[in-house]
This record gives sequence, C-alpha cells and structure tokens, in this order.
Amino acid sequence: MAVFLALVRRELGVAFNSLTGYVVVAVVLLLSGCSLVDIVTKLNGGREAGPVVGLFYRSLYFWLILLPLPAVITMRSFAAERSSGTYESLMTTPVGDWQVVLSKYAGAMLFYALAWLPLLAVLAVLRQVTHQEAFLELRATVGAYLGIGLIGSTFIAMGCFASSLTRSQLVACMLSFLMTIGLWVIGLGPAISEGADATASRLLTHVSVLRHMDDFAAGILDSRHIVFHVTGTLLFLFFTVRVVEGRRWK
Repeated sequence: MAVFLALVRRELGVAFNSLTGYVVVAVVLLLSGCSLVDIVTKLNGGREAGPVVGLFYRSLYFWLILLPLPAVITMRSFAAERSSGTYESLMTTPVGDWQVVLSKYAGAMLFYALAWLPLLAVLAVLRQVTHQEAFLELRATVGAYLGIGLIGSTFIAMGCFASSLTRSQLVACMLSFLMTIGLWVIGLGPAISEGADATASRLLTHVSVLRHMDDFAAGILDSRHIVFHVTGTLLFLFFTVRVVEGRRWK
C-alpha cells in the first residue's frame, strides 16, 4: 500500500508541477462559468426550470468539458514515461503491473475530481445569493456528480489504455478522445433511430451516456448504469495491464 500511495503522489505531483495541470483546471472553470452565465440568463427569462446542475449537464459546455478532459489528463500516463525514458526504470522496480496501472488511474481520477470540485462551490454561492434552494437540490446534485464520476471513470480507463499503446502523448490524446466520442455518438442512437429494431434500441439506450446523465441528474440511481461504468472501467484497466505486461517482457 505504501508503494501504491507513493506512486499516486508521484502522479499528482507531475500534474501540478507542470503548467498543463493548471491550464486544464482554468479551462474547466472558464467553461463552467460560461455555462452558468447561460443558465442564469435562461432562468431570468423564465425559459428554464429545475435544478441548475440538471440544466448544466444539458448544455454544450458540459460535454466540452467531459469528453476531452479525460483524454488530456491521461495522455501522459504511460506515453510520457516511454518518451522520456523513465518507463523502463519504473517497470524494473519491485512493483506489480496492477500497482503501476492502478496508481496512474487513481492519480488521474483524483485530478479529474479536483477539476470538477470548484463547480460545487460556484453552485453553493449561487444558491446563497439567490436564496433559491432548488439551485442546489441535494438529490440532483449528488446524482449528477456520481454520474460525472462514473462516466469519467470509464473515459479515464480508456485514456490509460490509449496511453499505454504509444509513446506519443498527442497520439494517446487523440486515440482516447476518439474512443470517448465514439461511445458518446453511439449513445445518440436512440434519439436518431426511432424506427430501429427494439433490441438494438434497448442496447443503444443501455450504453448511452446521455441517458445515464438524464437519470443521474434527476437523482435516479439506476444500478444498470453503475454496473455498466464499473464494468467498462475494469475492462479497460485489464486491457491496460495486459499491454503493460507485454511491454515488460519485450
């Protein structure tokens, strides 16, 4: 456990010792602020109703954060190690492949969570200023953050897998982004194929991250959504471990 925690601290240290980490957080805050301005404008015009967090996830800004963010966070996980020459020294230390993969995944998840955390403070301030409890309805807020965490968990596991395949951070970022976009586009299926086969429609609905966020932001904790993202996370982490194991013995 001590080795694992040391590796996680190393990952977070690398993220915050570079300009990239602060730029990522700044961009997330900027897009979140733009989204809140748009939402408040709509609320003042009486065009929208409901918890702010529910309106936020339906905005374009939300997906501009959620889709590329995991790819940017994870692009350096393994690719930077290989390009800088530290990958070989890391893999010759007395640590298991699972420890290495899980530490990089945990470090990326912690950074991902920290990037989203300031939004909660913004919503709390907005509620305090407006004296509208509906702006930070507890059930919807907890559900939305759970959805952000679960979807991000799957996307970050995809990013770790993509980073393990190449030594180029740019290639890793693009590959991870294509996988997340692919899953998101597949989720559009139920909305654009009304005449589709019932079985295919149910399958598309099951994998739709849009549908998942609909339920999470409404405070509905559907076990099928949770199982889907936990399974997806474990599957891509397993793929990553297999890639790391293969490279260790080359």
